[in-house]
Amino acid sequence: MNLARQIAPQIKHQRGSINLLRMNPKNLTQEQQERLKRLLEGRPALAPLYEEMQALRALLNLKHQTARQCRALTGQLLGFIQRLKTSGFESMETLAQTLRSWMEPIARMWRFTKNNGITEGFHRKMKLLQRRAYGFRNFANYRLRVIAHCG
Repeated sequence: MNLARQIAPQIKHQRGSINLLRMNPKNLTQEQQERLKRLLEGRPALAPLYEEMQALRALLNLKHQTARQCRALTGQLLGFIQRLKTSGFESMETLAQTLRSWMEPIARMWRFTKNNGITEGFHRKMKLLQRRAYGFRNFANYRLRVIAHCG
């Protein structure tokens, strides 16, 4: 979005235009699709940027891939990173560096769809218990409360 604002500074103040660029094309209404089409036709420099952004979004949204498919996807991701690095724009180079540092978690995300939601839920419950029990000094009582709430 920063690069879009640099390329077409007038859209900086058009919040609707920025939102159209951010939205998933599948979620756009017919009217929004027409507005997006007019926006991209009026600013031809944004069109390739938008297409690359959507291709990267599609790549990052993939799930349930086999190991062989993940190897092919890794090549595509490396291609994106290389194009971003050589773009000459600072924000794109920063994105390339971020994607490079997150390559392993991205590949795991393609392959495995498990997350740590259960663990985070338990941590949340324990923090709430701790907040309620502020000032209590007996750890055994706290331990029993955690076991009772988290099973």
